[in-house]
Amino acid sequence: MIAGKRILLIIGGGIAAFKALDLIRRLRDRGASVVPVLTRAGAQFVTPLTVSALAGHKVHQDLFDLTEEAEMGHIQLSRAADLVVVVPATADLMAKMAGGHADDLASTLLLATDKPVMIAPAMNVRMWEHPATRRNLATLVADGVRVLGPDAGPMACGEFGPGRMVEPSDILAGIEAALAAGPLAGRRVLVTSGPTHEPIDPVRYIANRSSGAQGTALAAALRDLGAQVIFVTGPASVPPPSGVQVIKVETARQMLEAVEAALPADAAVMAAAVADWRVANAAGSKMKKDGTGRAPGLEFAENPDILATVSRHPSARPGLVVGFAAETDEVIAHATAKRLRKGCDWIVANDVRPDTGIMGGSSNAVTIISADGQESWPMMGKDEVARRLADRIAGALDGA
Repeated sequence: MIAGKRILLIIGGGIAAFKALDLIRRLRDRGASVVPVLTRAGAQFVTPLTVSALAGHKVHQDLFDLTEEAEMGHIQLSRAADLVVVVPATADLMAKMAGGHADDLASTLLLATDKPVMIAPAMNVRMWEHPATRRNLATLVADGVRVLGPDAGPMACGEFGPGRMVEPSDILAGIEAALAAGPLAGRRVLVTSGPTHEPIDPVRYIANRSSGAQGTALAAALRDLGAQVIFVTGPASVPPPSGVQVIKVETARQMLEAVEAALPADAAVMAAAVADWRVANAAGSKMKKDGTGRAPGLEFAENPDILATVSRHPSARPGLVVGFAAETDEVIAHATAKRLRKGCDWIVANDVRPDTGIMGGSSNAVTIISADGQESWPMMGKDEVARRLADRIAGALDGA
């Protein structure tokens, strides 16, 4: 898929820079050409000699290399590639990209390029969660930059949380998706998946039986057709797919915030099983028995309607909005009414009564309901449902 493609790889200054070496090897094993750019900070973690030896290309470091600049080398470098990849994308590099700065070779290349850009962020969890970084991320996403990760996990600084760079295998999958000549190439698709967890107290929550398997399969199928996928997932029991931008949330309100931040998109596939209600009086500490035999009184509040919000967005409604309806009785009637009530284009309805084994299982039987009518599919694996639905979405966007 990437044989013969030219990757401009910018290596930022962070401990995760060592993973760029593995990525170079993987890319070259698949026939890609890797042109490396090493930032001054990146050279503190990996040496130019090592990078050059693995890439089989000269390492570019200095904006003011007189020989190259006599030939406008930074313009040539920035536009000769098929894809520009930043690994790791530090908080500083992201800030420069978002602000349009050009004070070194890497930032100048990123500003001068007319090619797709992909970044794999890596930084301390506090830096990742800082409002400035969140603003910069939103700007980059709105500018069409593909973002992979970060993952949550232990970091070199000793802290734990989001900010750990995704693995080279995930970046490779993202590069393959970005360069795929599929029908969704150049399209941006938002996918929600998994359940939401609504806290009762710090150790208890309200949830449902969704595994996230169908939403995960959909994200992977859309990625395989070349889409840039933004995958917003609740606490699913299946791992997210590689090669997509993963945003992990817990509650319905967090999911709405992440979804709105991910807009605009060409299509939105809302496969998450979002809790309709949350506990309005959630306790700040663990609830205890009081010896009276009385259960604590829980007050409920309605959660935001994410599907309706996206379907009726005043300025950034996707061209195609697909909702899901998990029903236990009168499936078609309830799903049809839901489509009209929410304002989405399609509803994917399924029967999730316990005896079907669909919710939490590996198979699904769905009916696609739209303004043009309905189409029922027999029971099949969720991966096959995802492939068929992704093909249908690609066809709809192509004809739009």
